[in-house]
Amino acid sequence: MRALAGWGWFRQGAMALCLLFATVGHVDAQQKAANMVPIATLDQERFFNETRFGKAVLAAFQSDTDALIAENRKIEADLEAEERDLTSRRATMGAEEFQTLAAAFDRKVEDIRTARDATSQVLSKRLDEDRARFFDAARPVLIALMAERGVLAIIDKRAVLLGFDTIDLTELAIARLDETLGDGAATPPYASPTP
Repeated sequence: MRALAGWGWFRQGAMALCLLFATVGHVDAQQKAANMVPIATLDQERFFNETRFGKAVLAAFQSDTDALIAENRKIEADLEAEERDLTSRRATMGAEEFQTLAAAFDRKVEDIRTARDATSQVLSKRLDEDRARFFDAARPVLIALMAERGVLAIIDKRAVLLGFDTIDLTELAIARLDETLGDGAATPPYASPTP
């Protein structure tokens, strides 16, 4: 019986020792990976959304979008009032005259809708161009980080199935971009590649 009790102690000790080696091995592997792996990861969305430059782009887009929404609501209210007025005058005019006015009103509504859609597309295109300007301006900062870390490639963090957190450059890249470019006001506009 006493021999079995001793065996239990040995087994528990051996398991604890294995756990310790596994933990040390994991930490050791993570440290070696940080020094040896020439690949780093970057969370592109976080990089864009959390830098001062990205926040400035998003704030400008939100401001323009809010202004467009406010304009759309005013135009919608004006059109509803015009439609109510036209409907209330229907009893005082002939059918042909009313049809002419109703058709003109419908064309006006369609023209306004087309113009509003075009304005919305312009805002979306500007956001895409500002994102492209952001990543163009960020490229030299990321290249400098790659050189400092001995990294040969940066891949999007979402593409990694398994990896250590030490290869992620997102925090450092955000801090470095904020330090280097601030809110991005001094960066040149995005130049679309010519076909």
